[in-house]
This record gives sequence, C-alpha cells and structure tokens, in this order.
Amino acid sequence: MSTPKKKVSRILKDFHSSGTKGLAWLLDPDKFINPVLFEDEYAWVKDSFLDLIFVGGSTLSRDNFRDVVVSVKKVAGNIPVVIFPGSQMQLAQEADAILFLSLISGRNPEYLIGQQVLAAPIVKKMNLEALATAYMLVNEGDITSVQYVTQTLPLPNSKPSLAKATALAGHYLGMKYFFMDAGSGAKSPVSSEVIKAVKSATNKPIIVGGGLDSLEKVKNAYESGADLLVIGNAIEKDPSFLAKVLDYKVLLNLSLNVN
Repeated sequence: MSTPKKKVSRILKDFHSSGTKGLAWLLDPDKFINPVLFEDEYAWVKDSFLDLIFVGGSTLSRDNFRDVVVSVKKVAGNIPVVIFPGSQMQLAQEADAILFLSLISGRNPEYLIGQQVLAAPIVKKMNLEALATAYMLVNEGDITSVQYVTQTLPLPNSKPSLAKATALAGHYLGMKYFFMDAGSGAKSPVSSEVIKAVKSATNKPIIVGGGLDSLEKVKNAYESGADLLVIGNAIEKDPSFLAKVLDYKVLLNLSLNVN
C-alpha cells in the first residue's frame, strides 16, 4: 500500500519551517515529443529525491498539455506534479496542484488578474489544490520567453529594494508563496541580494528558478534563503546535471538536520 501524497502546500511550508531545501524539475510541454520514450527514459524519477515536478511554460499552447501531465504522472510515482501555467489554457485535472500565479512584478492586467479569472472556475471544477503565488520576474535585461509573452519588464537584480517592496505588496495582498524567476534561458539567476530582500519582507516559502545552470549558482540560491529551486533548461542541456543537484541537495539537508 503506497503512502498518500502530502499536499503541495504542506511540502512547501515544511521546507520553510524546517530550513531544509527542496528541488523541482520543470518540464516544458512544448519540448515534449514522444510519451513512450519519455516514460522509458525517466522511469527512474519516481525513486529519485525530487520533491516536486512542475509542468508548464510561457507559451499559450494547450494541444498536448493534458497528455504531458498524464505521462509525467506515470514516471512521478509519489512525487506531486504541479502545473506552472503560462496561461489559463494549461490546465489538467490529473495534476496534484497548480501554482495560481499573479505576475506582480509586471503591470499587464492580463497576467495580474485576467488569465486568473478565466482559469478559476475550471480549477475549482477540477478540484486542483490552488497555491496563491506571487510571481516575480527578476533579471538584468535578458529577453526571456515569459517577458516576451507577458509584455512586462523584469525587476532588476541590481534593485533589491524594489523587489522587496514588490514582495511586501504581495504579502499584504495575501499571497502565500513567492516565486522569483529569472526566466527560461536567462544568463544569470536571481541574485542573492534579491532573494534575501524578498525573504526578509515576506516570511513565506520562497521558490527560485531560471539561470540555475551550475552547482555554484544552486548553492548561492539555497544559502540566500530559497526554500525550493526549480531547474529546467539546464537539465535539458545536460541530463546528468539533475543527478548532481539532487546529490548536493541530499547532502545539504543531511547537514542541516545534523546541525
């Protein structure tokens, strides 16, 4: 008899309260080609130390979204599969939860509330666990997919005080989770200064993604206060990178538990 999955909200809150660190693998449905090959190649995932698997992307396509979620669930085992939506079209009731995002770093109403209004009745009908998440795009001028699609400017890494004020506004608006993203393919990740500033303003679970393509960058993000890291592009370029980060995360959590 398998152990029931924890709610994703509980997983994130446990990381935040305990000080241990989590890792999520982000899969872009637009880069998903063959379900059979995927399920065969990644059969090992269910036995890994991944904490969550995110599925989603910044494009608006939904043609294969449900199929991707179903295939990911087959390899995930007891690892929760979470929708990281690029739009209200990226929904699937087979997922375990959805990051119900509001792009608070931008000023485009479509991604502050518009897409959310369209998605909300469907999310309720699907009975998905919805995580109220403040989404903040942070980088130093890279033109990323999410920036292009949402037509918003990122918060600069060089202005941690601006990121702090933005996060504080999200906190007062009742956001329960904060996701800082440098964007897919970003040359530089969210800076340590920005992560620290947002953490000090919110005291909520902090998720960080984008530009994390080396163990040194992963280490810096964790040490700066990230509770959960999200890695996608770097794994596509080098599948062995996931194993390296997982090994590091396990050793880090062991040392944190000892200390």
